[in-house]
Amino acid sequence: MRVLVVEDEPMLADAIAEWLREETHAVDLAHDGEAALERIAVNDYDVVVLDRDLPRVHGDEVCREMVASECDARVLMLTAAAQLDDRVTGLSMGADDYLTKPFAFPELAARVLALGRRSRPAAPPVLRRAGITLDPARREVFRNGRFVPLSKKEFAVLAELLRADGNVVSAEQLLEKAWDENADPFTGAVRLTILKLRRKLADPPVVETVAGVGYRIA
Repeated sequence: MRVLVVEDEPMLADAIAEWLREETHAVDLAHDGEAALERIAVNDYDVVVLDRDLPRVHGDEVCREMVASECDARVLMLTAAAQLDDRVTGLSMGADDYLTKPFAFPELAARVLALGRRSRPAAPPVLRRAGITLDPARREVFRNGRFVPLSKKEFAVLAELLRADGNVVSAEQLLEKAWDENADPFTGAVRLTILKLRRKLADPPVVETVAGVGYRIA
């Protein structure tokens, strides 16, 4: 999934991003509310991990603007405010989940994954198609019962193809979901990842190329 982490403490932001990248997500960072809104306006995020007490634009206002703009991204709000009223306020303004600091990184990662499954349209917890089974929580892939070891990017690309449910996914869409904002749009990374994925999934070929359009798993 594509995740935006909005946190004004750089060390914590980097730690969250590193943990989520280990979970195969593509992660962008913003350290204030204004930068967050700029990124949300141009990128299609699945989940936004949003610190509440942000400089420039408060996290509450970021959440309200996301709701007002009908942004599809799910919001996991982070805050040191642990009182019931604080949690209720955060959820009532449009946050989908609420996690208080300090928190455990495995719990944060699990909540991000759960929110991603509730994206529009909702994705099933385990993805299956053409003999392939992909479990995002366990980070395991099997084809016809055979375990398939994949790199993080291969796993992320395969997940997007499976979520498409037989529809074509363009290289641009794969780049948007599986790579962060630092990815070069003119790179051959998507094509190379698809080639490696096909080799690891083995015969018969399952990832189809639709000329001039993109890729799909029929």
